[in-house]
Amino acid sequence: MSAPTMKAIRLHEFGGAEVLRQEEVEVPAPAPGEVLVRVRAAGLNPPDWYVREGMPGVPPEFRPRFDLPLTLGTDVSGIVHAVADDVHGFAVGDEVFGMLRFPVRMQSGAYAEYVTAPASDLAPKPAALDHPHAAGLPMSGLTAWQYLIDVGHDHPSPFQDARHRPPVLNGDTTVLVNGAAGGVGHLAVQLAKWKGARVIAVASGRHERFLREIGADEFIDYTKERPEDDVRGVDVVLDAVGGPTSRRFLPTLKRGGALHPVYFGEFDDEENAELGVTVTGTQVRANGTQLAELGRLLDAGEIRVAVDSTFTLADAPAAHARAAQGHIQGKIVLTVP
Repeated sequence: MSAPTMKAIRLHEFGGAEVLRQEEVEVPAPAPGEVLVRVRAAGLNPPDWYVREGMPGVPPEFRPRFDLPLTLGTDVSGIVHAVADDVHGFAVGDEVFGMLRFPVRMQSGAYAEYVTAPASDLAPKPAALDHPHAAGLPMSGLTAWQYLIDVGHDHPSPFQDARHRPPVLNGDTTVLVNGAAGGVGHLAVQLAKWKGARVIAVASGRHERFLREIGADEFIDYTKERPEDDVRGVDVVLDAVGGPTSRRFLPTLKRGGALHPVYFGEFDDEENAELGVTVTGTQVRANGTQLAELGRLLDAGEIRVAVDSTFTLADAPAAHARAAQGHIQGKIVLTVP
């Protein structure tokens, strides 16, 4: 008897969106501690296209090894189809969502009809969300949570020795979120508001109405003004864009403030000390317990997930092309019939 098969999006070589192919492959079997999830939706994240391109900007000595062909995807929402004998927290038929194995494995095969998942990486899908919106939450939501609320692990950042400590957020705190309309940014805005902070959102003008609707107290259109020129006295900057230009936000901070770039850039420790500020980041890690906390906030209406656009599994190349266009409001999601 032949093994059951499924459709999956695989890449056999690194390159542009056109290297993604839909193929027929065997349905995986759950290992001990895992469940098999029937995928209903898979969220797209920046690591997906970094890996698809072969991570060209990463020095070879720091570049993870990828065995081709591989199936992209870490964020998933779906239905438990089978469970390993040692798994007791989930049962067949449960609706679940999660970020799978990241960063231990940069890609876990979520662009497929079925995927195996460590039970510890999963949480019950929020009742208030459909599968596409649930699939848009895990990596972005956990990143915002681990930067602003609770790291939840003691693994050091791959970019610096200093340990990241989330800020204390309350009614006396001002938080500036750069890249506020994107996946991490729009959830960070809402988590900061949930904690009572005053939030300044930085994005392009087309996102102003959306960001004010989800709680931004002040909006800055970066196409018309530079926040580093006009904003002062901020307690916390969460730079969801990050990278080489992140240090431009240092002048916005008050003494004792903190800059948290999601994608770490180059900083001068002496300059930071002179300004009296700290700069720290962390590596987002899979955490089913924290996802369950985020799920409770969603069900209570405290936060919501925005979906920029959806594509069918077979249209994964078009979804990656949409990501390359930028100016994303929320998340891009693949749906699986």
